[in-house]
Amino acid sequence: MKNINIPMLLLAMLVILMFIAVGVAIAFRNVWLILLFIILGFAIMGYGISLKRKRK
Repeated sequence: MKNINIPMLLLAMLVILMFIAVGVAIAFRNVWLILLFIILGFAIMGYGISLKRKRK
């Protein structure tokens, strides 16, 4: 059985949470929150991908 990489799992869950927050911001019709959560989601995803590349 493989070990679970907890920090990367939490980072992935944080990215998913950011994109869920985009949906909530759309429901509130708040453009600034939509932009904020999209930018944060992609930034955190990019950080996770860069960490993965450094490990290999």
